[in-house]
Amino acid sequence: MHPFTYTRVSDTREALNAGRRGGRYIAGGTTLVDLMRETVERPEALVDISGLPLDEVTVTERGGLRIGALVTMSEAAAHRKVRTLFPVISEALELSASAQLRNMATIGGNIMQRTRCTYFRDVTADCNRREPGSGCAALEGVNRTHAILGTSDACVATHPSDVAVAFAALEAQVRLLGPDGERQVPFVDFLLRPGSTPNREQALRKGELITAVEIPALPRPLKSGYLKVRDRQSYEFALTSAAVALHVRGGVISEARVAAGGVGTVPWKLPAVERHLVGERPSDALWTAAVAKAAEGARPLQHNRFKVELLQRTVERQLRIVGGTK
Repeated sequence: MHPFTYTRVSDTREALNAGRRGGRYIAGGTTLVDLMRETVERPEALVDISGLPLDEVTVTERGGLRIGALVTMSEAAAHRKVRTLFPVISEALELSASAQLRNMATIGGNIMQRTRCTYFRDVTADCNRREPGSGCAALEGVNRTHAILGTSDACVATHPSDVAVAFAALEAQVRLLGPDGERQVPFVDFLLRPGSTPNREQALRKGELITAVEIPALPRPLKSGYLKVRDRQSYEFALTSAAVALHVRGGVISEARVAAGGVGTVPWKLPAVERHLVGERPSDALWTAAVAKAAEGARPLQHNRFKVELLQRTVERQLRIVGGTK
């Protein structure tokens, strides 16, 4: 691990000043510290923001939900309002990492975590995300767990977060505070596809701090859930996953929100599937027809062609569960 300075801040102004000078924000440290140990990350200054007042879950005036950036994963998963209003969030969190990590890791840190691609974490391997212009070893390497959607010639790494898939499906907003004031960014625009600049992973400006993730009010009753397919049932990242939220009124789906994980370079919203569902009555035939569009634009690699079918089957299974036709 390379030398660095450490500063613990007590208010947001102090944090922003330190961030503007190039300091890296840290709270639970469950990702950044690991990357520093492996010399993948070499920050010169760490800014500990764990003491900031960003650790509350509140219901918004319109009936949405605001989850502070420093709420831990376990706190968010167990919160009564999260479990009642948006079970898909609780389920995604409870299927993530281990209990010990969930007790430390924060919501803000979770969505900021970097890829688990083994080539990214191996400093001897070519990786454009870690070292721009060096190449992508995964393209011709062992790429079974890599992305089939949103890829480029520069990077095929997946985003590892489960709860980020739920946030994408629910069309959440990321609330940011920076030297120029506050702003909100749609979650689907906050995490960036690699394109030719895979080293730029979030739509953050210099010194900006995540303060909360806000989920909009959605029509009720709303049924939602998260399904994760992985190689083992404990502490494993998704091969595919599906976050689904449906509002059924008068026996007809009036709103549908669907996103997939484990298959994209970012949590992958499925608007074509959503459009196919709206205005229709829940049925097994409807789910089967809708998921035919789930893998549109997929670019599978040598070892992960199975993900196309697995994605379709995972989304269909979760639609059956949430839609009540399983």
